[in-house]
Formats: sequence, C-alpha cells, structure tokens
Amino acid sequence: MTKTLDVITIGRAGVDLYGAQIGGRLEDMGSFDKYIGGSPTNMACGTARLGLKSALISRVGDEHMGRFIREELVRHGVNVDGLKTDPDRLSALVILGIRDQEQFPLIFYRENCADMALCADDVDEGFVAQARAVVATGTHLSHPTPRAAVLKALELARKHGARTALDIDYRPNLWGVLGHGEGESRFAESAEVTASLQETLHLFDLIVGTEEEFHIAGGSTDTLEALRNVRKVSDATLVCKRGPMGATAFEGDIPASLDDGQTGPGFPIEVFNVLGAGDGFMSGLLKGWLDGESWPVTLKYANACGAFAVSRHGCTPAYPSWEELQFFFQRGITRPDLRNDAELEQVHWATNRHGDWSSVKTFAFDHRLQLEEMAGYTLAKGGAFKELCLEAALKVQDGQGGYGILCDNRIGRSALHRASGSGLWIGRPTELPGSRPIDFEPELGPDLGRLREWARENVVKLLVFCHPDDDDETRALQERRVLRLFTAARRNGLEFLLEVIPSKVGPVDDSTTATLIQQFYDAGVYPDWWKLEPFRTEAAWANAVAAIERNDPRTRGIVVLGLDAPEAELAESFALAARQPLVKGFAVGRTIFGDAARAWMKGEMSDADAVAQMADRYAKLCGIWDAARAEARLNAA
Repeated sequence: MTKTLDVITIGRAGVDLYGAQIGGRLEDMGSFDKYIGGSPTNMACGTARLGLKSALISRVGDEHMGRFIREELVRHGVNVDGLKTDPDRLSALVILGIRDQEQFPLIFYRENCADMALCADDVDEGFVAQARAVVATGTHLSHPTPRAAVLKALELARKHGARTALDIDYRPNLWGVLGHGEGESRFAESAEVTASLQETLHLFDLIVGTEEEFHIAGGSTDTLEALRNVRKVSDATLVCKRGPMGATAFEGDIPASLDDGQTGPGFPIEVFNVLGAGDGFMSGLLKGWLDGESWPVTLKYANACGAFAVSRHGCTPAYPSWEELQFFFQRGITRPDLRNDAELEQVHWATNRHGDWSSVKTFAFDHRLQLEEMAGYTLAKGGAFKELCLEAALKVQDGQGGYGILCDNRIGRSALHRASGSGLWIGRPTELPGSRPIDFEPELGPDLGRLREWARENVVKLLVFCHPDDDDETRALQERRVLRLFTAARRNGLEFLLEVIPSKVGPVDDSTTATLIQQFYDAGVYPDWWKLEPFRTEAAWANAVAAIERNDPRTRGIVVLGLDAPEAELAESFALAARQPLVKGFAVGRTIFGDAARAWMKGEMSDADAVAQMADRYAKLCGIWDAARAEARLNAA
C-alpha cells in the first residue's frame, strides 16, 4: 500500500492556557494565551511545520475547545481523519505559567476528558496502514481504555511495515502517582508504572526520554542501569535527552558512559520556557529519523528544535518551520535569547502564517468619511448598509477561498463581527480617515492596547499618505507611528497591511512607491501585505516588487487598490498588475458600492437591489482579475 502519511501520533489533544505574565506565581497571573497542546498534538504540528505529512489519532469534545483543536490542526496541515469527536466529554485543558528559569507551574484539567476515552474502536486499520511511522506517548498507556487503542495502533503499524516510536513523556500525576497540584513534577518512583511501561517497550523501534523518564522506564535512578534495563526488553534505538548537554543515541549495547553514544551539536541559548521543549525536540528527531539521516544529523535537528522551544512562549507556536531551521543553521546564533532575535523572529513569523492567500479578491467597504458625507447618512444606516455589503461579498464568495473584505469597526461593527469565521480574508483599518501626519482611530486607545481585543483573523490595515519629498520631520513622525502600530500588531499575533498613497501628496514617477517601500523597511517595518496604487507602467511595478523582495522575500504579497476608478480603467490596471506574481489580488470599494450607497441612503433602492447590484459589480471585477491573471500566466509560460 502506498504510504500517504509520514507519521501518525496518538494520545493527548487539549488546549494550553499559557499565563501571559512572566515571573509571577500562577495564582497571580491575570491573562492567558490559548494554544493547542498535548505531546502528540504538539508533535503532529511540529513535524508538519518541518515538512512531514502528519496526522493525529485522538478525541476532542463536541464544543468550542474541541473545534479549536481540530481547526488549528488543519491550519497546521495536520491530517485529522483520525481525530474523533466525543459527544459526552469535554476537551482537556492545561493551565501553565513561567515562574522563572527553573519553575514552570502547570495544572492538568483532565478528569474524564475526551482524549482519555480514546478506545480501540477509534483506531482504523486502513488509516494506520497509510503511515510510515506511528508515535505513542506515555500518558495513554496509563489507563486500560486508551492503552488498548495505543497497542492496537502499534500492532497495526508493525503489521503494515511502519516504524514505531515512544516518547516516554512521564507525568507522575497523570499516572495517579502524584496529586493535581504536582503537574510540574517530572519524576516520582513507581514500580507499577515501570512494570506497565516495560510490558510495551518491545513494540518500539525508537524510545525517547529524559534521564528521569528512562529512570521510570528502566526502574532505576542510575541512568546507565536504567538504560540497560530497557535494553533487556527492547531492541529499539534509545535516545536519552540530557538537558543542556544535548542528547545521546544508543543503537546497541549501552556503553560504560553516556558520553560514548552518538551525539549531535548543541545550541547554547537562554532558557526561557522548558514546557513543550521535549515535543519540539521529538519533532526534529522524527524529521531526521524518517528522512534517513544519520544520528548526528538527526540529533542536530532535534537539539535545534528543542532550543527554539525553550526560548519562546508556548509549545506549538514556538516550533520552527523547515525554512526557519535551515536559516538558523546557515546564519548561526547571534544572541542567545532567540525570541528577541528580530531577524530570526521575522523568519519564524513569515514561514508559519496560516491560510492560503495566494489570491485575495477584496471588496473594500471600510470607508468612513465617504459614507458620512452622503445625503441621508446616519450611523445606524451606515452600519446597516455595511451589512448589505457583507451580504454581497458572501454571495460572490459562496464558500470559496480567495475572497476578502475590508471593513471598519466604527460604522461596520456588526458586519465585521458577522464576517468572522466566514472564510473571508478580513482587513480592518486603523488610521483616522484623511489624517496626515498619520493618526489612529481613537478606539485603539492611546497605547494601541485595544488591539488585544481584535479577532486573530483580522488584518491590521493602515493607510499612509506619504511621499519621498516629505520633510524630515513629517517622514520621521509617520515612520515612528507606523513602526509603533506594526510592533503592536505583531505583539498581538495580527497580520499587518501597509497602504501607501503618494499620488495624493505630490507628483509620482516609476520610482516613487519603490522609494517609500524601502524607507519603511529601513525603519524596521515588515508588512505582511502591501496595498499599492495601480501603476501605469511595467517599470513602476518592477521597481516596487524588487524593493519588497529585496527586503522581505517571504511577504504575503500585494493587493492593488481601486481609487474609485471606473470598471474599464480598473480592467486596464488589473492587466498590468496581474503580470506580477507578487500581486495577489485587488481591494476595490466605491466602484462596487458607491452608486448603491448613494441611492440606498436616500431610500431610492431596496436592500435586495443594493445587494444584487454590489454582488454583480464585485463578481465582474473578480472575473476581470481572474482573466487577467490567467492571461499573464499563459504569457509567462
């Protein structure tokens, strides 16, 4: 049978609520960041980021957290065909914190949770047969029901020629050895746990654990003796993690010293957060193991992925992409606190963004002043009209990918909130309309702190009226404010779109926008998206694209704006823009909604007619763009 999956992990799937405050007791933490968690879930995501085709076998609850886990796995590219929804149990939760460099308190909320109800019937032979490897973790061997599921998966893996691996992942309180308040504890002796583990060790080709985890698996607190005890019952390659000393692999007999096994290079970095580091390590290890690399190379991958994990907040969010890992190897360590390495963090951010936005055909109705100046406008009518705009956008989208909207929160709040979860790309403006120098909507707060209230799928959009001929004071002020907003957006996990319009400020030529792009990069601003005026020459496009790619080859891309141009003029500008692969689509507003808005505000057009007209115009522009893109690709071929 053709193997369509590289690795299936089986076991815990939950939600991590990570304390946002660093350096205090868990009792005193007041806000939490939400991530997916559980070792098998982390490893499925970590290996997917490294380019493996990964899947997870587990259970989640039939509720919001369960849906979050499923959706986040899909966003990471993890196959969820083996993820069951439990109608009776809640998804597991873990509350975690970073107290200091030595203490990382955590509480497991796993009483009768969904993943512990995983049973043998949940494991499908055809699904397991698709995998090159199956990876289990210790917790699901602690209870008869999930243990039966794990053993079935391992037996099926061996039947179908797949490799098997165990991350011992010993949590004493999850085995009932310690109490609820001992979630941080990583070791407590238990003859029963040792016996339970040793019954299964012969089923694995690879066994991975810390020295303490091998102590429990081998029944001795002497590491070499524990490893020899494991060797007596298993022919697996044993990989012993040794903290700052790296890790050692033993393929045969255990030597007289831990230093006599196979090792890979380590990476001297600052320890910020050890939680999830083992899952990052395992992700890198599985990548090398399944790619057939030597143990020194495989351990190099594992050590590096572990180094990323201990330097960042969260578990899964900390793990590197394959491109990021290669960048790290080539460039090396420039500062030991990796999370504060701006160049590395930019690569991490840019290579781990979710969603396929290779096409973004955007209906822009984030206008505020233009509506407020229309006859018949009131705030209530403005909000109602923007809901009609959204209805038109959804009608054209019809569940397909590659469509988007720009919508504000001041007038269009109801439409903005309703759009969440629709599959639309959603941009949200932050500038005070018409301001120059740039100023922000008051709703963001004087410290921009209310960005933390934004939905994570909202893209922070900022329009700046600027020109290379701006005086030094104006340029410096605008760049400081743009950088401030960009930094705040990144801190809150929000993508950032920068729109520059120089034609409203002064004369433009083929280099004007390219010069502005370079100025913003020089100021430290790395937009995920650029929104640019439609250029009239190939040279202007080439210059702008070159400026972006020279500074940020991993940018999401460009959308071209409409500036209230008539349809024929937009078609002409689309034809030119579509020749640039970096241009992903358009953002057009008044060309679509202008006539409908003016008539509807005065009571001269019904809701249905307004929606129909806007949907028709939006659909036509989408068709024009698609045709222009298709012709450009044909000519390029």
